[in-house]
Amino acid sequence: MTPDQFREDFPEFDDTEAYPEAQVALWLMVGEKLVNPCRWGDLTDLGIKLVAAHHLVLAQRDQQAAAIGGVPGQMTGPLSSKAVDKVSAGYDTGAATIDGAGFWNLTTYGVRYATLAQMMGAGGMQL
Repeated sequence: MTPDQFREDFPEFDDTEAYPEAQVALWLMVGEKLVNPCRWGDLTDLGIKLVAAHHLVLAQRDQQAAAIGGVPGQMTGPLSSKAVDKVSAGYDTGAATIDGAGFWNLTTYGVRYATLAQMMGAGGMQL
């Protein structure tokens, strides 16, 4: 798996300044270690790419925090509400997270990965 193949399927990571080649390659390598081809079969490459995308988003958040003097790596959960003056908004984070998925719930890529990972090796279903 190459960074070019990754960027072809996930064009939102085309910015090589924000997502350098070496960083993409690193997280693809991590994905290759975490995704078992025997379980994922034809979806192995997708699983690897979702792992990489998840970690790239988290790394980008850390870089943005550091750029404004914040603490990179600081843990935060999904935003559930926000208020500015008299206007507020709230979100049902439970509708978009997976019980037991832990840090995979921190990005949409992680949620997609965790959803698929739960299905891999589950066998056929009969309705």
